[in-house]
Amino acid sequence: MKCLVRQVQCNPKLGDWDANLSMHLEAIDGAIRDGKQLVLFPELSLTGYFLKDQTHEVALEAHATAFAPLLERSRSISIVAGFIERARDGRLYNATGFFEDGKLLGIHRKVHLVTYGMFEDGRDFAPGLRFEPIRSRHGMFGILACEDMWHFDGAYLYFLDGVDALLVASASPGRGVTTAPEGEAEPSLASNRVWRTIQDHAALQYQTPVLYTNRVGFEDGVLFGGGTRALDALAEPMGSLEHFDEGLLDSELCSEKLKRARAITPLRRDERLELFERELARRVQAQRDTQG
Repeated sequence: MKCLVRQVQCNPKLGDWDANLSMHLEAIDGAIRDGKQLVLFPELSLTGYFLKDQTHEVALEAHATAFAPLLERSRSISIVAGFIERARDGRLYNATGFFEDGKLLGIHRKVHLVTYGMFEDGRDFAPGLRFEPIRSRHGMFGILACEDMWHFDGAYLYFLDGVDALLVASASPGRGVTTAPEGEAEPSLASNRVWRTIQDHAALQYQTPVLYTNRVGFEDGVLFGGGTRALDALAEPMGSLEHFDEGLLDSELCSEKLKRARAITPLRRDERLELFERELARRVQAQRDTQG
C-alpha cells in the first residue's frame, strides 16, 4: 500500500460555513490535480473553534445536504475534515469526518473534551464514546481530535487494532517561546515543541505513522500554533510546516516501511492484554470501592 497524502494547514473563518467550504474545495481540487489520494484538514476546519453561541447554528446532521460537494469530491480523493455533528438525539459532537467514494465513511467524535484553561468544550459538546478505526481503500486509519492525543487510550487502542496511521486533527493554540533547540536557527513555540514530543512518542511507541494537522490564525483573541507534521513508523520526520502561516504538507504512507518497523520491534505481538485487563479491572474496582 502506498498512499499520497496532503495535509492542509489553514485558517478557517469562525462560523462561516460557506467560506470554509469554498476553502476546502479549493484545497481538495488542488490535491486532486497534484495526484494526491488523501487530504487532511484540522479540527473543526469547516466551522472554526471558539463558536460559543454559534455552536448550535452551524451544527449539521451526518446526512445533511451541505456535505454534497465534499461527497462528490470524495469520489476522486479521500477527505478528512472537521465539523460539528448534531446527532439524532440532539447532542452535539466535535466531529471529524472521513469522506470517501461518495459517502461519509466514518465519523470520529472527540472523546477527551478540553475543559481547562481557555477551553470549555464540555459546555456545548457531548464526549465521544469509542475509538473505532476507519477502514478505507487506502488502509485502516485511527482518527484522534487534538486532546485525544494527550491521553494514551486512543492511540493505544488503535495500535492494538493495527491501524496503518494515526490521523490527528488539531486546533491547538500557540503558547510560550523557547530558545532555539540544537540544530535549529530560530526559537520555537513551547506548545509546538511539546506536541512534537507527543507525536515522536506515539510514532515510536506504537510503530505507526503520525500525521498531525493543526490550524493557524487568530480567533477570539487566541493564536493557533500550526506546526503541522508527518512522521513515519520509525518516528522519522517526513516533513513539517512553520508555525503561523497557511501551507500544504505532502508525504507518502508506505505499507512496506510500516511492516519493516513492526518486524524490527514486534511490540504489538508481545502485548500482554490479559495482564492489562486484570490489572485495569483491579484498579477500576478499587476506585468503585473508594467512591462507594
